[in-house]
Parts: sequence; structure tokens; C-alpha cells
Amino acid sequence: MCGIAGIFHCGTPKPVDPERVARMSDALAHRGPDGSGVWTGPGVGLGHRRLSIIDIEGSPQPMHSADGRTTIVFNGEIYNFRELRRELEGQGAQFRTDGDTEVILAAWSRWGIDCLNRLHGMFAFALYDAHRRELVLARDRLGVKPLFTAQLSDGSVAFASELKGLLAHPLLRREADPHAIDDYLAWGYVPDHRSILKGVGKLPAGHYQILRHDAPPAAPVQWWDIDFSRRRGGSTADLSAELLHHMREAVRSRMIADVPLGAFLSGGVDSSAVVALMAESSADPVTTCSIGFDVAALDETQYAEKVARLFATDHHARSVDPDDFSAVDRIAGMFDEPFADASALPTWRVCQLARENVTVALSGDGADEAFAGYRRQVFHAREEQARGIIPGGLRGPLFGGLGAIWPKADWAPRPLRAKTTLLSLAADGADGYARAVGVVPPEARERLYSDRFGRELDGYRAEDAFTRLMREAPARNGLDRAQYADLKFWLPGDILTKVDRTSMNVGLEAREPLLDHRLIEFAAGLPQRQRIRGRQGKWLLKHTMRRYLPDDVLFRPKQGFVTPIAQWLRGPLAGDARAIATGARLARTGWFDPERLSRIAESHISGRSDNSRLLWQLLMLDRSLDNLGISG
Repeated sequence: MCGIAGIFHCGTPKPVDPERVARMSDALAHRGPDGSGVWTGPGVGLGHRRLSIIDIEGSPQPMHSADGRTTIVFNGEIYNFRELRRELEGQGAQFRTDGDTEVILAAWSRWGIDCLNRLHGMFAFALYDAHRRELVLARDRLGVKPLFTAQLSDGSVAFASELKGLLAHPLLRREADPHAIDDYLAWGYVPDHRSILKGVGKLPAGHYQILRHDAPPAAPVQWWDIDFSRRRGGSTADLSAELLHHMREAVRSRMIADVPLGAFLSGGVDSSAVVALMAESSADPVTTCSIGFDVAALDETQYAEKVARLFATDHHARSVDPDDFSAVDRIAGMFDEPFADASALPTWRVCQLARENVTVALSGDGADEAFAGYRRQVFHAREEQARGIIPGGLRGPLFGGLGAIWPKADWAPRPLRAKTTLLSLAADGADGYARAVGVVPPEARERLYSDRFGRELDGYRAEDAFTRLMREAPARNGLDRAQYADLKFWLPGDILTKVDRTSMNVGLEAREPLLDHRLIEFAAGLPQRQRIRGRQGKWLLKHTMRRYLPDDVLFRPKQGFVTPIAQWLRGPLAGDARAIATGARLARTGWFDPERLSRIAESHISGRSDNSRLLWQLLMLDRSLDNLGISG
């Protein structure tokens, strides 16, 4: 795992200052503390920071092909590099190193851009081909590894693994994109099709982009997509056997490392499944790491300890004080862009614990998206059944009217919190699911904004990109479309961003075996009944893992990392909540109605309502603006 950065001139190949590239890559030193390198040629400069995982003493980057034609900087892991190496050696290729980076160079030389389809792994790389006078930027299928890009005023394109790498370039403008503010309020993060800064983009997952010296930047090209439109046949027993085969292969391939390796273990289905299959494949005890809370209602460590005992792992656990809000500024700095998923803090803590024991950790991320494990997906499948029965002309007035008058009762028992469901049923499937996934719905955002900012948005609506993704999905039904959007939008924007930044902050490589693309493709073809039965999501996965895991691990309600932000914002962070409306940088932007923000803060602090999610979003936005030096 590493950090990459670089500069490429489209048009006249102007000289690239190696010191400028070095500053960009050094801003990513946390991603690669084990080494660094810079290379420049006519109109191109590549920088690299290395975290040594495979071929520790060899494989320095930037790396050049033996004939000097191509140069690469690469972030990630290619899990099938040894198989590719044997194939390429059989076709005459010769290798000087024992790692995966040189395999990408040889694969490019042999197959060109088609080499991407042969790479199994997580990656973002920049490869310069001197003969073609072009730079290829590429990102893995599901967006595990990030890549930011920016067109600059001197005609160059800069790129980096994180926004902070681009921020080290003096020509980068620091002007906020108002559409990104609406995106952030809608989702709690800035999705991959946008950046918080104007002029900055992110190469989409499963895409490549070719830059040439003699042409303006070409648009990114999609080289991989998920297809939910084709169903697999077979009995449950056959499908279960095939699933287990894919999971075993995915876990085994990700256990290749020349450094200590372990796993995150929350005690939930997905991380427990990964640990079970690691233990099956390892002669030595698996190192596992868990984070718990001192408050019993928030703590799941008993389940993690149960799984650790079951598989005799070398288990490491640590309790986190639920009043540990001291890392809020540190978290904001990790992400550069505003990021309001409060589970980032405990995720960072478990990464810190893991890094004390290992350099690589396997996680269980991806199974909820692929196998329909989220409660919202189960609800959506049931709502789609209702939409199929009740005509749209009746649903809109009936459920829309009820939803409009139903109180927003976040404090109430779940069955009484019907407002979101009613409004969802009034809409079509895509709009309804967008409402279920989102944090602040359109009508609530509109009330927050100042008149001036509303005019700046000029009718922009953050949900449109999400609903368009659902409506255009290669899918058969509403559940397919929801999962497609989760895999393409939510997964890279929230889940993978969270894991990448928190793990890389401490120099830890996180690997996601349940996001192996062959496993994802298998899951996308499953009949709906193999994904959801009754109120139970991830049905086939849980059925398959019953040979390894007890039912109280497989079938207990999903909890996930919880952070007590509501209490923080009534206690130690109450002053910060009040400042959002008055003295903070956010208040000086003029984007929001200060009286409205003040009422929201005071209502929460007094305990009259729970506005913690919105206040946390606004607080993290304020911290991000501070870090970026943006005032509006």
C-alpha cells in the first residue's frame, strides 16, 4: 500500500519541477513511511511513497520497465501477480524483482489497456508510456484505492492518492464547489463524482483515463461494471458450495504478504466469516483485533471474543472511552473533504490497535452491499412489493399526505418512526431508496440554506445522480437497483473512503476479501430469494457460514460501530455546536441561515430533540473548511 502523486502536461510538454512532485508525494508520507522516489521526464513527473508489503527490499518506485519505455507509480496489491508472472514469463518476459509492480509493467507491454481485466486486486496507478507519449491513470473495479485529479492553470493535470497531495501544488485553487456542499449534506460525504473543491475530480471506480501530450485530457473510460441482469440457476446447496469456493479463494489470495498479517474482528457476520476462513487456511493462529466501548449498550466485544476463542486466534482487544472526542480534529484532517460517518473514529482506533501487531489487516467490508445485508435494502424490497400492488396515482397522494403530517420522531420506538417510510412509499423506487440512504432530505436542506446559496445551487439536487444510477442500472428489479447504487455510490464514497484513510493514517494496509470482483459478480447473479428471506438479509451467506459460526453471531441484529455523538454535542462539544451558527468558519461562508442553525443547536443541547447527525455533519464541514482554508 502506498501513496502516489504526479504532474502531466497536456499540450506542450513543459519541464516538471521534481521538487514540486516531491512535495506532493511527501504530503502522503503517512501512506508510505518506508521509502520514497521521484522521477521526471519531458512533461511528466511521478512521485511515490512506499509501504513495503511484498518484496520488501526490492520493487522501488517509480519503477521503469527493462527497455525504459514505461514508468509506473502504483498504490495497491495485485493478488494474482504470481500467476500473471508465470504466464508472461512463458511468453518471453523477464523480471528483475519479486513484486507485483513489475508485473503490471510487463502486462501493459504485452496487452496494453486490456491488462486491466487481468489484474485481480485493489489498485490505483499512473503509467507513463514514452513511446506513445501518454499517461494512463487507472483505478480498481470497486474503488478500494482512491485517485484525485485536477486540471491546473498551466495546462497540466495533477493527480494524487489523497486531496492533500494536490493541496501541496501551488496552482491548485481552494474554492468550494456549492454542489459538493449539497452532496455532502445529502449523504454525509462528498461522493466520487464530485470533490469539495472546484476543478478537482476523482477517477471513478472501474475507470481509466488516458492523457496525451498532444491533446486535451480525455474523459475517463469505464472498463468494468457490475451486472445484476443475469440470474444464476442451481439449488441452494450448489449455490452455497460455489459461494464458499469464491470466499475461500478471496481470503487465501489476500493472505499473501511478507509482513505480519491479521484481521479486524467486530464479532459480526462478515468479519467473523473472514476470520473463520483465514483460520482454515493458516497453520498459525490468526491475529485478530477488536475495539469496544466502556458502555455496555455500545459494546460488541463479547461476540468478537467468542469468535476469537472458537478459532483460537491471537486476539487483541481495547476499550475506548465513549467520551473520547479529542480526536475530532485529527479525523477531519485525515479525510481532507468533509466526512460525517461517525464510525470513522472507532475504525481509526481499531486500525491503531492492529498496526501495533500487524502491517496488513483483512476486513469484512463489502458483504452488506453485495449480498443485501443492510436493513434499508430489506425494507426497500418490501416497499417495492407494495409499489407493485398499489398504483402510483394512489400511492403519491395517500402516502405523501400521511408522510407530510407524520412527526419526525427520532426518539420514538422504531415502529412509530414512519415518516421516512411513508415518504419513500409515495415516491418511485429510486427516489424512495435515495431517501432511505440519505441523511438530510431535500426539503430539510432547502430550509437550512441562505437565499443567496439557494440561488447558487440553481435547482441542483444531490439525489439526482443517485436516482439516475438506479434507473440506468443493469438490473431486473428494485433490490438489484438498490444494491447496484450501493456498490457504485455508497461503497466507494463512504465505506471504502473511511477504511482507506483511517488505515493509511497509521501505515496499515487494509484488504477486503469480500470485495473480490469474482465474488461480487457471483452475488449479483443470485435470485432475490437467495439474498433476502423474510426480514433476513444476506441469507445465502449466513446459510453457508453456519458450518463455521454459531447462530447468535450469524443472526443477531446488525449494530456496527457506534459513536455517542448526541451526548458529545450536549456536553463537551456543545460550544462547538453553538459556534456553527455564529463564530465558526462555516457561519462566515453565508451558505446557511444562521437563525435556523442556532435553533437546531439549542434544541439539541437542551434535549428537546435529537439533531446530532445534522450537527455532526455541520461540525465536520466546519473543521474541513478550516483545514482547507476555505471561507466561502
